[in-house]
Amino acid sequence: MFTKDRTFIRSISKLTGFTPVNVKLYRLAFSHKSFNQGDRYAQQNNERLEFLGDAVLGTIVAEYLFRKYPSRNEGFLTKMRAKIVKRKTLNFIADQMGLDVFLLHQGVGNVSNSMLGNALEAFIGAVYIDEGYDRTRNFVVYKILREYIDIEKLELMDDNYKSQLLEYCQKHGKPISYQLLAKSKVDNRDRFLVSVRVDNESLATGEDFSKKSAEQLASKDALNVLKKQDDRINVSDNRS
Repeated sequence: MFTKDRTFIRSISKLTGFTPVNVKLYRLAFSHKSFNQGDRYAQQNNERLEFLGDAVLGTIVAEYLFRKYPSRNEGFLTKMRAKIVKRKTLNFIADQMGLDVFLLHQGVGNVSNSMLGNALEAFIGAVYIDEGYDRTRNFVVYKILREYIDIEKLELMDDNYKSQLLEYCQKHGKPISYQLLAKSKVDNRDRFLVSVRVDNESLATGEDFSKKSAEQLASKDALNVLKKQDDRINVSDNRS
């Protein structure tokens, strides 16, 4: 697939709704650092575009939510933005958009979920450089947010386990801290092992390709531990 620029341009146009001008930018958006072919893309990868796309996406989502919820406070808007731009959501959207095909074409052998989310951000960065803010905003709002995200359902969802754990600890007067136990390399990517301590006791660990994600996993398991402890206490109290 994509043996000619014409085919690649057609595929990009189908996703964005407009014809790309700088085709090289879009090819670069799907060039991952794990793959080195020795060709003209070998010395470059999509990390810089990913950095830019992350910032542009955050701004567009913030503006979108600001206009959609004129009476909601900053805390609500911040939580909603975090739900939309978090890695899990971006990975899902990129998968639904079929961005794995573009990564495979650029030579990536095994496409992971995190690669998909990163490629989506890089793709947005490429659109921004190629087309400017207004067209990028329209692309994100109409081709991403409204196509792949159920905003109303997202309002009711709370999977920020780190925030939930922090609220629990504040409510019960328990100190909480996170500790990086190990950092390793898996498939040329950093992998983090994190421990969460509540009331000076190590309750759970989490491991993932980002420190934040590892903390979320550890927090989720810690909440389950605390819930079981509370259930046992409640059962004991009822028997007394």
